[in-house]
Amino acid sequence: MRRLGLRTRVTTAFAVGALLLAASMALVSYELTRRSLIAERERTALRAAYFDAAVVRAGLDTDTPDVVQVLRSLDTGGVRRPVLHLNGEWYARTADPGTTTAIPADLLRVVAAGEPAVQRVRLDGQTALVVGVPLSVTATYFEVNSLRELEQTLQVLALALTIVAIIVAGSGAALGWYATRHGLRPLTAVADAAQKIASGDFTARLDPATDPDLTRLSSSFNQMVDRLAHRIERDRRFAADVSHELRSPLQTLAAAASVLARRREQQDERTAIAAGLVADEIDRFQRLVNDLIDLARSDQPADRTAVDVVALARDACRTLDLSASLVHLAPGMPAIWQVERRRVAQILANVLHNAVTYGGGPTALRLGRDGDTGIIEVDDDGPGVPVEDREVIFDRFVRGRAAHTRGGGDGTGLGLALVAQHAAAHDGHASVTDRPGGGARFRVTLPESLP
Repeated sequence: MRRLGLRTRVTTAFAVGALLLAASMALVSYELTRRSLIAERERTALRAAYFDAAVVRAGLDTDTPDVVQVLRSLDTGGVRRPVLHLNGEWYARTADPGTTTAIPADLLRVVAAGEPAVQRVRLDGQTALVVGVPLSVTATYFEVNSLRELEQTLQVLALALTIVAIIVAGSGAALGWYATRHGLRPLTAVADAAQKIASGDFTARLDPATDPDLTRLSSSFNQMVDRLAHRIERDRRFAADVSHELRSPLQTLAAAASVLARRREQQDERTAIAAGLVADEIDRFQRLVNDLIDLARSDQPADRTAVDVVALARDACRTLDLSASLVHLAPGMPAIWQVERRRVAQILANVLHNAVTYGGGPTALRLGRDGDTGIIEVDDDGPGVPVEDREVIFDRFVRGRAAHTRGGGDGTGLGLALVAQHAAAHDGHASVTDRPGGGARFRVTLPESLP
């Protein structure tokens, strides 16, 4: 499972923290507000019930009271329903058995015993508040108060608090993103500088004045880059100097070997074979020196110019006595790429030579694209490359399964290493996979080389 990045984790933590805080505050606020509104509603209902009970008591204090008329004379509005229990009978303004049956028997006994009481009940699927007031030994007065408006108010309050919690969580996420963006800016600068250095630009440095808290990091990073650049330059210069110094004696040896080769008919068999071996090894040694010189100067960034890569690929095929028809340009692809001509020419030559020498010969050379990235693919008809060797074959002096050794054959072990280094100089990458149908497929990517 892929681990989330630091910025994502911090932003998520801010959002979750803000949501938990907002949710807690919303729950506390909702509960306090709900209790306050319910308590106030009960006090209001209690006062109204006592006032209406006094009116009913006065209306019943006659010789022939009209109970229904007395109840109808009450100003209860549309939220209160008056009910009278007199001499074991229920009286209401209208025939409404649901109201009387909603009054709990326990509440009726308490009020009939002379104690006023309040209880919440369910009436018609909604919450209602029943207030009971004793009038006499035989009469008790009840008012059933609808709490529908109060429930609607609480629903609106809950919705508002939920929206506020979501907004606060979003604000927390935005704050976390802003904080990480500015907090990680120095690390981003370090990453950008490291990426430039990895691509061969050793002029990249950090500004120690950017953040006082990171002055030590910036200074240490710059010192490390200075030392690394000095060491790489020293090693590059050493390799170049040694290679150049070897060229002169090699040319002398090559000339002597050429003389021996021209006089092979005048030599006995053993001498002729020895002279041929010497000539072959001198030729291999010269190629090794040339490759070392190329490696010594390949750590510099690519000097991009407009290059006809199709013509370059066909020239590489003709140099190795291969058919130019191997080259295939993807439909709609431009032939002109922004690359360094010398490096791409060597990439093509080395990959094709590798296919000829070790892969049974190339079967196709394709030039394609992925966005602005140019892609070079060479298929061969060989046995393929084992999975465990697909990384190490691009190391220096490595050939196939003979990893970390010099292996046999007449190769220098530097061809694919040069391919990988030239690709890296273009900020690209070299890799190898299986070709459908058998064989190997070498792939080189060259970013920002296409319009």
